[in-house]
Amino acid sequence: MGIDFHSQTEMPLVKALSQCAEHLHAPFYTPGHKRGQSIATPLKNLLGEQVFRADLPELPELDNLFAPESVILAAQELAAAAFGAERTWFLANGSTSGVIATILATCNPGDVIILPRTVHQSAISGLILSGAVPVFIHPDYDASLDIAHSITPDAVKAALASHPKAKAVLMVSPTYYGACGDVSAIAQVAHDHGIPLIVDEAHGAHFAFHPDLPPSALQSGADVAIQSTHKTLSALTQAAMVHVQGSFVDRDRLSKSLALVQSTSPNYLLLASLDAARWQMSTQGKTLMTHTLHLAEQARSHISQIPNLATLSHDHATTPGFVDFDATRLTVTVSGLGIDGFIADDILNTKLNVTAEFPSLNHLTFIISLGNTAADIDQLIRAFKQLAQECRVQSAEGGVESAECGVRNAKFLFPIPCSFPSLSPRDAFFAATETVAIAHAINRISAELVCPYPPGIPVLIPGEVVTETAIADLQQILASGGILSGCSDSSFVTLKVVKA
Repeated sequence: MGIDFHSQTEMPLVKALSQCAEHLHAPFYTPGHKRGQSIATPLKNLLGEQVFRADLPELPELDNLFAPESVILAAQELAAAAFGAERTWFLANGSTSGVIATILATCNPGDVIILPRTVHQSAISGLILSGAVPVFIHPDYDASLDIAHSITPDAVKAALASHPKAKAVLMVSPTYYGACGDVSAIAQVAHDHGIPLIVDEAHGAHFAFHPDLPPSALQSGADVAIQSTHKTLSALTQAAMVHVQGSFVDRDRLSKSLALVQSTSPNYLLLASLDAARWQMSTQGKTLMTHTLHLAEQARSHISQIPNLATLSHDHATTPGFVDFDATRLTVTVSGLGIDGFIADDILNTKLNVTAEFPSLNHLTFIISLGNTAADIDQLIRAFKQLAQECRVQSAEGGVESAECGVRNAKFLFPIPCSFPSLSPRDAFFAATETVAIAHAINRISAELVCPYPPGIPVLIPGEVVTETAIADLQQILASGGILSGCSDSSFVTLKVVKA
């Protein structure tokens, strides 16, 4: 093909897609809009015409995602070199598909996998589909901050001592809040047991491109890193990558597992955006991340000086489950204002034109990325100053709705001890069920996955015993304005449980 695989200035997939989009011909293939000819006018007015000419299927010139031989293969090899992997796969179905496929690739039905209870719901889907049995580990939890961090090396050692036949360890680093676990130490623990470490690094795709950011999971010895390239870099939403190194994971089985959980008609706009995002970071990444880190520090410095507000920072990275910090992630504790995060989020969004990534009971979290501008940061700082001022005025007038502060936000993350659930998620998912009133669900086995979203960390998973604490926390989150996903009854008046 004439591609220099060592040159990060190439964009093989973008180039091929551009050429195909410009090639005039009579299209008798999918999609049905035929290069934009039949797109509804309102959508065409919104997006323009050019994007639809590039919405193409797996034409011969565009390669095949599941058996790449030309431009996709070239783009993936360039990505592997850029992100420090031995092999990289492009994903058009998000990190969700990467997490599920990696579990399928490492675990057979009945095999044990070690993972934190604070995994993303995609990992639970992977357990259901694979039939793997989870051993959940409590993550490191900071009660003063009311934030759960990562799992610790000692906890992984203890879990593997109790379950020596486990087939893999999965951890989340960084967390949604930007806290990084000790990936290097945990990788060593896993490797000492002859098994791989899988890192859900969905929020850390930018780590490899600046020395002031935490080391990437691959740099720290992980065998697999799953990254949502769209979350912190410039790829389109749903575009992600899986990176692999070493010999602990069967790459052929991973390829086949990815084919199981992705569409056979992948969106080439998403795939091309991965190629472009890799090119951008390879050629400009350090400069872009230097600017991003500067903006994040500016925001953190100014907001932390506003009375009754506090921000998470590298100074908090002092425990085995919080050893490093992604400084581009901004978490602001708002409970000191006398309101909870959901109320603060609503005020910022509807009145002050600032939208957070996600609210929780005590905090608001913001993703600051290469796409943010100095004007964004100025607006964010002004909004928090105004929010704090309004809360002080209303408090003086007796009009602030008081928040229930303290250790509430993360309590729901630990409804069970560090052990097997009562049923495997797969057995519970396929079991006969019945719908009962919430009050009658306590001490029954949940048949549903219920979680606030974002961040998508399940409070209840299929196979767990429903506890009174879990129910109370979910009800509080719902009453505070949070959104629950996964449950059949969105009002959370009833719940599906396994038939006794």
